[in-house]
Amino acid sequence: MPAERISKVLAEAGIASRRGSDALIGAGRVTVDGRPATLGERVDPVAQAIAVDGRPIGVPVTRPLHLAVHKPIGVTSTVRDRHAARTVLELVGPDVDAARLFPVGRLDRDSEGLILLTNDGDWAERVLHPRYGVEREYAVAVDRPLEPAAAAALEHGIPLEEGVATLRGLRPQTRTETRALAELVSPPIDPRLVWYRAVLAQGWRRQLRRMFGAVGLPVRRLVRVRIGTVRIDDLRSGEVRRLTSVEARRLVGMGHRS
Repeated sequence: MPAERISKVLAEAGIASRRGSDALIGAGRVTVDGRPATLGERVDPVAQAIAVDGRPIGVPVTRPLHLAVHKPIGVTSTVRDRHAARTVLELVGPDVDAARLFPVGRLDRDSEGLILLTNDGDWAERVLHPRYGVEREYAVAVDRPLEPAAAAALEHGIPLEEGVATLRGLRPQTRTETRALAELVSPPIDPRLVWYRAVLAQGWRRQLRRMFGAVGLPVRRLVRVRIGTVRIDDLRSGEVRRLTSVEARRLVGMGHRS
């Protein structure tokens, strides 16, 4: 088998996206024939022993799997976390081989809503990489309505450690949207909360919470309701469904290279 970049081999084996694989390599968690792997090196997965955290990666997966999950509050979105009481992989039913699944991106432990799981590293890369422009839409609950100055600051951009954080499409959530969301989430929605919708094209750590906190409105509840063309729809808290091949292709085909 011809040698390939190790990040591609790991992605095709369902370990992580290519960027996620590079992070694993940089952290020293990947070995090739017993020695630490290096970023960008080319390997032959048939002739060489490749392992992550000491576990052989095995043969590449042959059947891509794409799942939509409604992650509840308190569930960790990482695959392995010895400090987590429950991870998102535990939501997957016994009829699905979860051994090679990994989350496409992250969702904070205290946030909820739509997250994708896959064993398809190249597909995950297209969902995650900013150049493809796959949006994430969120329902954001706060204690009181945004003042005009606070709304303007959020729309203009909030300086954070990583740079200026921006959002799009900031608007009040409609009553119809709130009623529909109330049917899906658990615990029940507090009727005193005020809900907004906002769209992100970037995905910095706890970005919306930090942005709203910067204008004096801590986020009380955060639900991701859409990733690109995939919506939470009728997926209740803790439920999982398979994306159709058409949905999976449409999601990664919606973006464009810049």
